[in-house]
Amino acid sequence: MNILQLIEPYQLEKLAVPARTILLHEGNIAQHVYFIISGCLRMWINHNGNEITTQFFFEGKAIASMESLLSGQPSDFTLESIEPSTLYVMDKEQFLQLIKEDQNFKDWFNSLLLDRFFYYSKHLLSYLKNKPQERYNELLKKHPEILLRIPQHYIASYLGITSVSLSRIRNRKS
Repeated sequence: MNILQLIEPYQLEKLAVPARTILLHEGNIAQHVYFIISGCLRMWINHNGNEITTQFFFEGKAIASMESLLSGQPSDFTLESIEPSTLYVMDKEQFLQLIKEDQNFKDWFNSLLLDRFFYYSKHLLSYLKNKPQERYNELLKKHPEILLRIPQHYIASYLGITSVSLSRIRNRKS
């Protein structure tokens, strides 16, 4: 069962947002989990005035600054829509209650945490051992939808390179 089916009985608020809508600012405390019905969101950090994208989220995925949501500490991340998006919104209290009371939801959440851990581990290792060309090739192979839907400057920040470098890499591929 996917997460959208799992949360369907809870009659959550549906939120439609245009592209470039900030759902959580870095430094604020997360109070919501967003479930993506349609559209695309990104998670990013600010490093010396530069936006560094850490992850993209598409339909059927959940997004939140989990560390902030669970700890009550300010978020290290900003959450933003890239495309016009439709989301279900669950507040922190309901989210925590469901983890305690709904075994299927708890199992989904545990799976989400493991998936995120594995994702970030692989992403970090890629940064440490691969050259930008290799990171781009890996992205192309594993997540071609990103290249079709995401603006080039966000892809570049995700890969840890400039837009100019990404253009050169893409031109080499042609």
